[in-house]
Order: sequence, then structure tokens, then C-alpha cells
Amino acid sequence: MTSQPRDAPQFYLTSPSPCPYLPGKEERKVFTHIIGKRARDLNEILTQGGFRRSQTIAYRPACENCRACVSVRVLVDEFEPSASLRRVLRQNRDLIGTALPNRPTADQYLLFRRYLDARHTDGGMADMTVLDYSTMIEDSHVDTRVIEYRRRGSENGITGRGTGQLVGACLTDEMADGLSMVYSFYDPDLADRSLGTFIILDHIERARSRGLPYLYLGYWVEGSKKMAYKVRFMPQERLLSQGWRRFE
Repeated sequence: MTSQPRDAPQFYLTSPSPCPYLPGKEERKVFTHIIGKRARDLNEILTQGGFRRSQTIAYRPACENCRACVSVRVLVDEFEPSASLRRVLRQNRDLIGTALPNRPTADQYLLFRRYLDARHTDGGMADMTVLDYSTMIEDSHVDTRVIEYRRRGSENGITGRGTGQLVGACLTDEMADGLSMVYSFYDPDLADRSLGTFIILDHIERARSRGLPYLYLGYWVEGSKKMAYKVRFMPQERLLSQGWRRFE
């Protein structure tokens, strides 16, 4: 008789629910817990296999009749920003990003709440309280940071310690082969800055500076306008049935 080690992952399947990306579709997810001493290694293996992390849960789509959700990772060393992406970088050259421990703050939550109220009023996170936000940030057994983006320059109140106005933030996992963007949010009143795009560009440079080959962007969903932006970051690899495949 064989027995499973106590720290071996056990996988579960959710019941069908409405798909948040494609109207008229249902989604199911397979998930497992990532806790304990092996959490970091397990998270890296699962991320490379197309899973995403949410607190201490790793999940991936397991829909019976749909394969639209495709994991995407940017090839950092080969990435060159297009003219439009270079324009985004210029528009945000007054911002400075700082990697901090995954500890929630009041100004983070206020910005997060404004972001949800402006852009995701019908999403699953719309009713998140300050306690929910704190749990999302802190509840991690892997190497996680919060990257805060603030305006630089004395006219914007930046001190020597970089404490200026918070305009964006990203919860980011640090792995052996790359960075994984778990969740980002930003000031909805600064739409002309394309802050979501800028945060991705900044993460690409952060991965490059550390010699990491990949930036994991989560799922690209063909046919979903919400996820269409991810095709802007080329070259990239997408996880298909044959494994990771390169796309230009």
C-alpha cells in the first residue's frame, strides 16, 4: 500500500460558474494549496505549468469545452518596445517604482478601491473590504513583493525616502526564472498615462536587470477585449497542448 506524503499537493475541481471573459460560457478551475516549506518550489512548478496564484491557492482553467485561456510569458531579453510603448515610457518618466515587503497600507487600499469602483464594478473583487485587501497582499507562502509607483521630483512631494503620491501598485511574485504579476492596480483618473501598460514595461526591465528570462502575465483569452493588451508584448511564449510555443 502506498501513501501520499503529507506535503504533496492535492488538486480539486470547482463547480461550473459563469465565465468572466467570454459571454455565454462557463468556467471550471482546478486548484491546490501552496503552503508550507515546499510552497516556493511548488509555486514555480505550477506557474511554469500554467497555474496562477491567488493568496495560498494556485489555480488554472479546466473548462470542458473551451481552451481560450492561454498562459503567456514575455521573453525579456528579446523584448524591444514599439514606438507606442516607448511613448508610454516617456509619459511616465516622472514615476519611480519601489519594491516593498508584501504589507498592506492605507493609501494602497484607497487606490485599490478607487480602481475597482472605476473599472471593475461588476467583477468578483468589487466588494472587497480593507480586510480582504490585506489578506490578498499578506497571505503568501512564496517570495512576494508590492511594487509601488510614485511621482518623483520635489514638486510632487517626493522626499529622500521616495514618499510621494501613490499612482499605481503591483503584487509580484519573485521566482527563479522570472517575475509573475499577480495583480496590479492604478489611478483611474490618469488614463492618458496608460499606467497598466507602464507597470508591465517596468516589470520587464526589472526582470531583465536581474537576469531573469521571463515575465509571466497570466492568461491571454482569445476573443476577450479585457485581455487583448497582452499581445502587445512580443516576443512571448504561450502555453499550448504541446508546451510553451513562441509567438512574434
